[in-house]
Amino acid sequence: MGRLEGKRALILGASSEGNMGQVMARRFMDEGATVMVSGRKQAVLDDFAKDTGCLAHACDLTDEASVNALLDAAAEQMGGVDIAVNATGWGLLTPFLDNTREQLEQMSALQLIGPFQFYQACVRKMAKSHGGDGGSIIQISSATAKIMLWDHSAYMGTKAATDHIIRCVANEFGCEGIRANSISPGLTETPMTSDAGQVPGLFESFVKGYPLGRYGTSDDIAAAAVFLASDECFMTGENLQVNGGLCLRGNPTPDEMQASIAAAAEGN
Repeated sequence: MGRLEGKRALILGASSEGNMGQVMARRFMDEGATVMVSGRKQAVLDDFAKDTGCLAHACDLTDEASVNALLDAAAEQMGGVDIAVNATGWGLLTPFLDNTREQLEQMSALQLIGPFQFYQACVRKMAKSHGGDGGSIIQISSATAKIMLWDHSAYMGTKAATDHIIRCVANEFGCEGIRANSISPGLTETPMTSDAGQVPGLFESFVKGYPLGRYGTSDDIAAAAVFLASDECFMTGENLQVNGGLCLRGNPTPDEMQASIAAAAEGN
């Protein structure tokens, strides 16, 4: 405990009850950080802030003015920003040939352009040449930026893009005292995956791909984020594969998923 004592953390993507952003916020506060949570749903943020004692400020990641206003509010209310986490995402599952231009534009706005502008705003607050103290930028990516999952191409492509942009930030702004890294979960039990989790046998089809024998939790990701956010971290421009070794094997094929679902149905 206390690894983030005195740190000021901003977590974007925390406006769904119990999601990864909220789990990280609780863990950061347990480690001594002052935390501001953000996302699109002000009422959810306010409830979480009331429950935990953190700060809250709504933001639409796809709106550059909203992103800049968020960083201004974080700097004003906390006196600066030492840790900035982007935990937003949209789990679009669409066959490759069925992705529409509208879907691609929405995905790009949320998982490519928005994060890019978020990093820009973070650097402007953190960079020593701008009066900041340096700090840590953390992007929540995905193991599927590296390995295959069917019907997930737009999601995978934009996550892979942000991984490389994080490397650019790390390379260019290390001299400003800024570290930038990403974390890649595999299948994780979160509100975003709750519908899939209700299908008997579906999650079980993934487990054989994990050498450590289970899929992930938001607590696993929060623990890794604490390390990246802490002064103990001498790492930048890297992607942590926090997914139980999934990249050693891979996700199930559609046929394997269907076989697991069928076996679960027969078992009932």
